[in-house]
Amino acid sequence: MTNNFNVLLTLGLVFFLSLNAVAQKTGNIIGTVEDPATQEMLIGANIIAEGTSLGTITDFDGKFKLNLPVGTYSITVSSMGYRTYTQYNVVISSGNDQIVRYELHPDAAVLDEVIITNNRSATAVATDMITPMSVQRLTTQEIKASPGGNFDVSKVVQTLPGVGLSNGVGERNDIIIRGGAPNENVYYLDGIEIPVLNHFQTQGSSGGAQGILNVSFIDDLKLTTSAFDSRYNDALSSTFVINQRNGNPDRLSGNIRASMTETALTLEGPLSSKTTFLSSVRKSYLGLLFKIVDLPIRPDFYDFQYKVQHKFNDKTTLTAIGLGAIDNFSFAETKESSPKNIYILRSTPYVNQWTYTMGFTLNRKIDNGFMNFTLSRNMFNTKLDKFEDENKIEANRTLQLNSDEIENKFRLDYNKFINGWRFSTGLDVQYVGYSGDVFSRITNEITDESGAVIAPTRTIEFDSRINFWKYGAFAQASKRFFDDQLLLSGGVRTDMNSFTKEGNNPIKTLSPRLSASYRLTDRWNLNASAGTYFKTPIYTALGFKDEAGNFINNDMDYTQSTHYVLGTEFITERSLRFTVEGYYKRYNDYPISESSGISMANQGTEFGSVGSERLLTQGKGDAYGVELFMQKKMTDRLFYVLSYSYVVSKFSGLDGELKPSSWDNRHLFSATAGYKLKNNWDLGVKYRFAGGNPYTPFDMTASQQNYMLLGQGIPDAALLNQNRLSNYNQLDFRVDKKFNFNKTSLGIYLDVQNLLIQKNETNPNYTFKRNADNTAFATTDGQPVNMDGSNAIPVLITNKTGHPLPSLGLIFEF
Repeated sequence: MTNNFNVLLTLGLVFFLSLNAVAQKTGNIIGTVEDPATQEMLIGANIIAEGTSLGTITDFDGKFKLNLPVGTYSITVSSMGYRTYTQYNVVISSGNDQIVRYELHPDAAVLDEVIITNNRSATAVATDMITPMSVQRLTTQEIKASPGGNFDVSKVVQTLPGVGLSNGVGERNDIIIRGGAPNENVYYLDGIEIPVLNHFQTQGSSGGAQGILNVSFIDDLKLTTSAFDSRYNDALSSTFVINQRNGNPDRLSGNIRASMTETALTLEGPLSSKTTFLSSVRKSYLGLLFKIVDLPIRPDFYDFQYKVQHKFNDKTTLTAIGLGAIDNFSFAETKESSPKNIYILRSTPYVNQWTYTMGFTLNRKIDNGFMNFTLSRNMFNTKLDKFEDENKIEANRTLQLNSDEIENKFRLDYNKFINGWRFSTGLDVQYVGYSGDVFSRITNEITDESGAVIAPTRTIEFDSRINFWKYGAFAQASKRFFDDQLLLSGGVRTDMNSFTKEGNNPIKTLSPRLSASYRLTDRWNLNASAGTYFKTPIYTALGFKDEAGNFINNDMDYTQSTHYVLGTEFITERSLRFTVEGYYKRYNDYPISESSGISMANQGTEFGSVGSERLLTQGKGDAYGVELFMQKKMTDRLFYVLSYSYVVSKFSGLDGELKPSSWDNRHLFSATAGYKLKNNWDLGVKYRFAGGNPYTPFDMTASQQNYMLLGQGIPDAALLNQNRLSNYNQLDFRVDKKFNFNKTSLGIYLDVQNLLIQKNETNPNYTFKRNADNTAFATTDGQPVNMDGSNAIPVLITNKTGHPLPSLGLIFEF
């Protein structure tokens, strides 16, 4: 892997040095300008590169092409009767063309076709007609340039306000929004839901080790943490709406990204005068890297992605997208047999997964609006295996899982813009299939000091197949009033299913939501929202069977979350934005484990699967806090983003008592800054602080009696989250250099995570003491350890890691 990378780097540098840099290098920005309310293309819109005399206008199809000298620009787009929009930090290179799609929102302050004031354009950047608050946006360039992000969308969004840590050190991609669990978020790619966003995803949750999405495809990302658009179902904490750009309509092009951990190839171009494509494939080298640093785990993956768009005519467009991944999480012996490495081998299951999402969207424009017909299918296969002491014989098996989750989805939405009102309504239907072949030994027989049996051996074993329908309907309306000073947006949604006992009651999941934004001045808004949202029980729970073979979790209710949010937004200039928001979230009918009595809100960040047990929807929860956010877009050479969040997250178990959840960080702070030097050098830094995660101490007796079976300790449910980890700190650094040639470019980057070698803490591990050479467990009587651990010597491993993680790579564009 290292040799391949060195060869690529050397060839790239030789190629650069062999060129004569005589003529000025240029690149293109190619795109369209449209009205998002009707999706009509805007003719004659002006596109200007600020600080230059260069610009162009859109043609009769709303398209444009602008050739610019290589560099970084702010691109301003304007049209009569619409709010002016500026995109900052647009990088023009001689390699790939910049493919963009600009949206201009109608301006209500128009008199005799003359715009009264241009100051309102600043406010329009931060609000839209559907969700005027709790929204953060990231462009593709912001994602690519984020220090420590390593081109991973999930890692980049962890710096936004209200996004917490899941395991104390931020190594996983679990996204914790405003104190909610990882599976409370939903993700949409070009209007199609993608249930699996990460490699090595935890079944029943949403986190994982590495994102699947190729950043080269992304146009922008919108994170909404309240006041969700009613078209999106199953969102309790946030919606991620990710828009992909189209392929290059003019020529075949692409890029190769190679680093110490992976190689990715992206190709794009026209298939015909009306059809474009984007495609990519990526292969990881994580297994080789972990072997070099002598870690026992060997994770490797592939992923694939494509987008094809065909324009039948001015009214009708068909878009096809696809996303897939293959994951293999295995183990190998290490050179050093340390207690930590041995713990990893004993406690972590073998993971083999594959997943795909593919779908089609037919967009049809109508008078003052449009319709979307979306058809998609996604599948997620998970295989888990685990054995006592890594002895791979059937008698020592402690876990075996082979599971498939399949969803076939159809959604119709109808959108109209009439007299300043924006309406949308629609319905969605899903046919769901879940299969689960599960065997799990939960505990060995537990005895007291006299040898009397306190609890017998517990085993879960079942093979289930379920198929059922999910369906929902929604409506949303919004309008600006009083000379554009007040924006009101309201919606309602209901969801049903054919499997749970009360699943066909539309009133029980009726979820109204209302938001308002009032413009106090041309630069200052006051925002508020309230809404109720519901989420379907996870499939691993619905597919669980008891010993008699009954689906006993079919009595589960939808989880409910009600949000109340109040905030303000102040824009001192076009590129500088301040927001302050306070929120309160109340949860009802949250699932609780019957066996442990603990809320499922605390689970979802361990590799494997959650939910295959008896669950009771009796839990409650509260999450509340305040968020401060400041963002300075790049207008000259500098950009920065600062955010601070105070968050409290509490959930109840079977005892009904609200206790701090595993996401109760309290304090979250992040700062990201970037600076452009001369000669295409870019510098970036990111600092992040988080209060320590709560964690539960071990039940020492139960842990000792079951360690040989489970390879890990058993938390003491009576002491749920009574301890806290130390605070988290990390500084990341990134430097980029780009070389532009005649028709290609080469970018080289160095990304270093944890530059200051800060020691951050994760949950302690329970294990048994080992002998001096780590070849066996030490015992009190000198004999081999008993299966009940009675002669073992329990120890706790304190985990503090602080190694810098450098990543050196290149991006060759052609």
